[in-house]
Amino acid sequence: MTASLHQSAKTPKPDAGVPTTWLDGQWYERGQAMISVYDHGLLYGDGVFEGTRVYAGKTFRLAQHLDRLYDSAHAIWLDIPMPKGELAAITEEAVKRSGITEGYIRHLITRGVGDLGIDPRKSPKPSVIVIMDTIKLWPEEVYEAGLKVVTAATPISQRESLSPRVKSLNYLAHVMAKVEGIQAGADEVLMLDSAGSVAEASGQNVFIVKSGILRTPPPYAGILKGVTREVVFELARDAGYEVQETMLNRYDVYTADEAFLTGTASEIVAIRQLDGRVIGAGKAGPITRDLRARYQALVRS
Repeated sequence: MTASLHQSAKTPKPDAGVPTTWLDGQWYERGQAMISVYDHGLLYGDGVFEGTRVYAGKTFRLAQHLDRLYDSAHAIWLDIPMPKGELAAITEEAVKRSGITEGYIRHLITRGVGDLGIDPRKSPKPSVIVIMDTIKLWPEEVYEAGLKVVTAATPISQRESLSPRVKSLNYLAHVMAKVEGIQAGADEVLMLDSAGSVAEASGQNVFIVKSGILRTPPPYAGILKGVTREVVFELARDAGYEVQETMLNRYDVYTADEAFLTGTASEIVAIRQLDGRVIGAGKAGPITRDLRARYQALVRS
């Protein structure tokens, strides 16, 4: 790894700007946009969302995020009342208006205002929301030192009830798992499926490295198929690393040479410890550092 690539892995400091929200055709500054208490997104978690990063003033993989947003909405019988191109244009305008060049975009589609019943037909007009703001999950030093992770007792939701491919507004199982991690003094949690196989973290996909091979749970393990996960596939293969989608258990993570999480907000972050077991050298390993450097170079290329 060259010095220039390592330098590119450093995250720039957040810039000045004004968090900006577009809500059903109107622009608002932070704290001004409001939805009805009768919105079914609030009442029942009936809706979908996406998170997209902005680097150096440019959206990263916006098309892929919008594809997943529209697919998620279609899967739950929710029609987004505008074509993708129009929503993409609104998104780019939100970035421009905010003046934030290192930021995070949240798209939300709710079922819209209805009555206190659950019938989606009573919500004739979905709400479309675009929030442009900043996000930072951990300080920069964590990316080298790695995360302390514990296994949550709360499993991921049953994939038979709702496909994990749907990025829905109901993240309560993941929130409860995160609470367990907070109570245990951990940085993050590992979530299992009902059979005890490794699924994902509270909002990230999981990778391990063993003997130079990257392994990660497949989509049928009940995971969200992350956009950053797909980017890591591309970067790993370009770098000559083998990547396998395969079922994992905690033993595989405990005995890995390296382990890391991926996500839009998290990017690529190492795991140093799981359930008190030190992973590899107890900090970001060489492949994790390499992939993170390549990721940072890509998002700013």
